[in-house]
Amino acid sequence: MKKLIFLAVLLLSVSFANAQFNFGIKAGYNSSLTFDNISSVSNGGYNLENVNSELANGFHAGIFSRVFIKNLYIQPELLYNMQKKDYQFSILDGAENLNVNKYVTFSTVDIPLLLGYKLLDLKVMNLRAFAGPKIRLNAGSQISYGNLTAGEVDREALKGEFKNANIGLEAGAGIDVLMFALDVRFNLINDIYQATWQTKPDLNSNFVISLGWKLF
Repeated sequence: MKKLIFLAVLLLSVSFANAQFNFGIKAGYNSSLTFDNISSVSNGGYNLENVNSELANGFHAGIFSRVFIKNLYIQPELLYNMQKKDYQFSILDGAENLNVNKYVTFSTVDIPLLLGYKLLDLKVMNLRAFAGPKIRLNAGSQISYGNLTAGEVDREALKGEFKNANIGLEAGAGIDVLMFALDVRFNLINDIYQATWQTKPDLNSNFVISLGWKLF
C-alpha cells in the first residue's frame, strides 16, 4: 500500500511539474435569460420590455487560475456577483387580492470549480469547453416591495430570508486569444432567497459572458 501511495504521489508530482499554470483577472455580464426566454424569441413573444427587464441586470468581477495537464485543465474562480430580479405575486390583504412587486438585489461571492478541455489548440488561440460545480455565498443581498399597502399584510412574514449558501452547476465554452480569455456559460443554481410564501426556490438558468486577462 505504501508503495502504491508513493507511486501515486510521484506521478502527480511529475504531472504538475509539467503542467502549465495561468492566473488572471476577469469581469463580465450576467443575465436572467432562461431557456423559456429563448423559446419566446423564436415564437415572437419577446419584446423591448422583456429585454430591458430581463437582460441588463447584473455583473461580476474577480480572479481565476488554470492548471493545464496537456489539453485538460482545472479552473477555480473567485467572483463578486451582483444581480437584480423583479418578481410579482398576489396575496390576500383582508378581503382584497393584492398584487405585490418584489425587487431583490443579489450580492454574492461565487466560487466555481471548472473542469475543462482544449478542443482546439493553436499557437495564438485555443477553443475550450468546460463544466463544474459552483458555490454561491450570500454577501449582503437586499429586498424591497412595491404596491404594498399598510392593511393586514404581515410585512415581516413577506421578507423571508436569504440563505447563507447554495450549490449549482455551470457549463459553457471559451476562446483564448493571446492573453485574453472570453467565456460564455449557463449556470443552474437555486435562488439564495427563500420567501415564506414560496413552496420551493426558483431554479435559474443564468447566461453569463466574461472577459479575462491572463497576467501570467
